[in-house]
Amino acid sequence: MPNQNSNIGEKIKSLRIEKEMSIADVARQAEIPESFIADIEAHIVSPPLGNIVSLAKVFEVTVGDIFGDSADSSFCIVRSDDRKTVTRFSASGSKSGSYSYESLGHQKKNRQMEPFLVTLTPADNSRIEPNQHIGEEIIFVLEGRVEVKLAEHTDILNPGDSIYYDSNLPHVVSCHGDEPATILAVIYAQKEMIIF
Repeated sequence: MPNQNSNIGEKIKSLRIEKEMSIADVARQAEIPESFIADIEAHIVSPPLGNIVSLAKVFEVTVGDIFGDSADSSFCIVRSDDRKTVTRFSASGSKSGSYSYESLGHQKKNRQMEPFLVTLTPADNSRIEPNQHIGEEIIFVLEGRVEVKLAEHTDILNPGDSIYYDSNLPHVVSCHGDEPATILAVIYAQKEMIIF
């Protein structure tokens, strides 16, 4: 499985340069700290999925474009050994959790949903900052236990449980307990996010 960490940083930098935007411009419009954008471009960190949705909106591209997807087919079959994996690690002092995600729809053109297989690893959940972005999400727990915080609501999901919510609500999805968890996550980016 190819690792996409460096590709995402390079793609974000190339889109920013192509749009003739400074890091400050992108940070302001995406509501992401400048230092974090610089770290993404320098391959120091990988952005969480919510940040990728926000960056796609700023650059007026699809989420798949940021992953470098070819998106040239009316359907997409992703074999288990052909998933594009991105690892999101928790750096020292980081305020986001550790997880990896694999794109499950990277060849489907004109898609309005972004499906991912996400592996969440144990982290200090008290330090994780909420995320919010345009769209809707559904999460289905495959393995482990998952803690979901939506605005003022917190709940624990077990295998077989699911949650569907508006992504503009401040949300944190994290591993609950000492064992990793695996979820199927689908983000609907809404029509204003889709660039044909």
